[in-house]
Amino acid sequence: MVDTSQSEPPGPVPTTVPTPVPTPVPTPVPTPAPTSAPEEPKGCLFALSQPPLMIFLAVIGTLLLLAAVHDLFLL
Repeated sequence: MVDTSQSEPPGPVPTTVPTPVPTPVPTPVPTPAPTSAPEEPKGCLFALSQPPLMIFLAVIGTLLLLAAVHDLFLL
């Protein structure tokens, strides 16, 4: 890597302005008519994992609380 801390930085780099590209006009797409009943919405798997996670964290928190009480008051 070139050390530029003792000398002046190099001059500005000439830049070219890109010419804008014309965007095509989007054509509307016809939507098909529904042929059957809509499907039931699927649930989120994260919602299923919350109660077991909260139970696990409560058990770990209780064990830590019991260990702290034991260390403070019984030892």
